[in-house]
Amino acid sequence: MGRLVRTEGLTEEQEEILKVVRQFVEKEILPVATELEHADEYPTDIVEGLKELGIFGLMIPEEYGGLGESLLTYALVVEEIARGWMSVSGVINTHFIVAYMLKQHGTEEQKQKYLPRMATGEVRGAFSMSEPSLGSDVSAVSTKATKLDDGSYEITGQKMWLTNGGSANLVAVLCKTDEGQDSVYKNMTTFLVEKEPGFGETAQGVTIPGKIDKMGYKGIDTTEMILEKHKIGADQILGGESGKGFYQMMDGVEVGRVNVGARAVGIANRAFELGIAYAQQRETFGKPIAQHQAILFRLAEMATKVEAAHAMVVRAARQKDAGKRNDVEAGMAKMLASEYCNEVVEASFRIHGGYGYSKEYEIERLYRESAFMLIGEGTSDIQKMIIGRALLKDYAI
Repeated sequence: MGRLVRTEGLTEEQEEILKVVRQFVEKEILPVATELEHADEYPTDIVEGLKELGIFGLMIPEEYGGLGESLLTYALVVEEIARGWMSVSGVINTHFIVAYMLKQHGTEEQKQKYLPRMATGEVRGAFSMSEPSLGSDVSAVSTKATKLDDGSYEITGQKMWLTNGGSANLVAVLCKTDEGQDSVYKNMTTFLVEKEPGFGETAQGVTIPGKIDKMGYKGIDTTEMILEKHKIGADQILGGESGKGFYQMMDGVEVGRVNVGARAVGIANRAFELGIAYAQQRETFGKPIAQHQAILFRLAEMATKVEAAHAMVVRAARQKDAGKRNDVEAGMAKMLASEYCNEVVEASFRIHGGYGYSKEYEIERLYRESAFMLIGEGTSDIQKMIIGRALLKDYAI
C-alpha cells in the first residue's frame, strides 16, 4: 500500500475492517472484475463474500444486528471496494441509503421489521426518486399515491434508474401524495415497497421490465420500475406520516453523495496505481517513460488530485457523523472527487498510450466507469447550485 488515501485518527476496529476489505478486494475482486464487467455478469460470489464479512450491516446499529459503524468507515470501505470494481460498491450503496433512511426516519416497527434482515443481506434495498422525464427537478415527481377509503394507498407511475432494481426486495419510493399541504415539497411521501427479486411482475402492480444496457457500470442491475395501481398500506409509509418524503430522501442523498465521492476516489486511486506502474515498465528513447519529465509531472498531478478528493470525502463523512447537515460538504466532495476522478483516469489512459484503448487493459474499464461519477447522485452543475445557494446564505450582506 502506497502513501495515498491514508486517514488519520482511525480506531483499531476501523483499521481492521479496512484491512480485511482490502485483502478481500485483492483476492476476490481485482482478479475477476474486468472479465465480469465485460460480460455484464452480476458478481454473485463477490456479493455473498461481502455478506459473510458483514458489509451489508456496516452502518446498521448493533441493536438491529449490524456493526454500528460510522459514515466515515463506510466511505473508506467504499473507496477500497471501488478501487477493485466500482459496480460492487453500487450493490451496497442504495442498500445503505435505504438502511440509513430507516434508521433515521423509520418507526420502531419498521426498524425491527427490516434492519436485522438488511444487516445480513436477506433484505436488499433500492432507492427510487428519478423518473423518465424528471432529471434533477425532484419537485416534478409525477408518480402518485392516492389515499383510498380504507386508509391504504394506490401507487401509479414510472420510476427510472433504480440501482439494484432487479436484485432488491425493498424499494424506498418517492411519490406525490397531495394531501393538502401548502408546499409541493410537503406533498411528497416515501413508501417502502416490497417486491420479489427478479424481472417482470415482481409484486401486485409492480413491474421491473429488465436491465438497462449502459456504457459502463456493468454487472449491476439498473432498471425502470412501473407501478400500476399498486396497493400499499399506510404502515409502509416511512416514518408513519405522509408529507415528509422529500426531506427524508434529501437526507439519504447526502449519504449517497459521500458514497459517490468515495467511489470516485477509489477509481482514481486505482487509475493512478495502474499509471505509475505502467510508466515504470514502458520504455521509450532508452529509459522508462516515468523518467521523462512530462510523465513525471502528470503522475504528480494525478496523485495530488487523489489526495485532495480523499480529504474532502473524509471531511464530508465526519461532518455527517457529527450530526450536522453536510449538504455543502457532501456536494463539494462529490463534485471535486468526480471531476478529479475523470481527470486522473484520462491521464492514466494517456500514459498507457494505445494499450489504454484495448479491452485487455484495466484502464479501459475505468475510463468508462469514471464517466458515471459525473452524473450519479446529481451532476456537478447541481452540486454547484447547492453549494452556491448555501454560500449566499452564509455570506449574506
